[in-house]
Amino acid sequence: MKIALAQFAVERSDPPTNLERIQDYVLQAKAANASALFMPEMCTTGFGWAYNREHLNDARADLEQIAKMADHNNVSVCGSFLEKTESGNPANTFFYLDFNGAVLAKYRKIHPFTLFHEEKHVESGREVLVADTEIGKIGCSICYDIRFPELFRKCVSAGAEIQILPAAFPYPRLSHWQTLIRARAIENQFFFIAVNQCGYESHDNEMGDVRYFGHSMVVDPWGEILFEAGEEEGLFIIEMNMSIIAEARNRLNTCVDRRPELY
Repeated sequence: MKIALAQFAVERSDPPTNLERIQDYVLQAKAANASALFMPEMCTTGFGWAYNREHLNDARADLEQIAKMADHNNVSVCGSFLEKTESGNPANTFFYLDFNGAVLAKYRKIHPFTLFHEEKHVESGREVLVADTEIGKIGCSICYDIRFPELFRKCVSAGAEIQILPAAFPYPRLSHWQTLIRARAIENQFFFIAVNQCGYESHDNEMGDVRYFGHSMVVDPWGEILFEAGEEEGLFIIEMNMSIIAEARNRLNTCVDRRPELY
């Protein structure tokens, strides 16, 4: 299976520019015969929360544009986007749009990033989600979720074969990023696709300018790194052999050997 990762610097509070970039990446993914395109966290708006609240009524239209891109190019598209909740609040929401533009998965970020006070600006999710897609059963997660292993254990228990994590993970925590992604893949024996932002962004908090380090990764169920980007922007094509999941779980069946009644 061939997939595409789009690692780029999201333009804060500038959906038209970001949508144009996404359109270009969809076309590149199509040209490479990739089944699906994976993008970073909040990839249409960034984290300008004052703007995002004003832009809430347009968030659905942004997503519909991307759904049309998926449909017209026969490429599934996945990332995290601004969403208006039923109560009228902003949410940081993972969407998986299939090659017809249909929503196969919608997951709201369960763990807002308190270091940047995200919890003050978004309505957090309350549901762990594993969804059936044309590439397999996917577990849904976003950025800071990576630090909470219980979420991923629940995903694999629900049948996840591939875990997907759009992110905006900043310096200086590159070693945390690399270690946690490999650990989640190894302990749950699934593929892990993590797509990070790169570049700089000014945040509406005391943190000031934030530098995202990229290093988007694809890790297999043995913890082997199939791909790791540098800090540069670009579209990266990776091939995944799904039979490795069964191989890993048959040879070292940690999911069956667990003793949940004791811990």
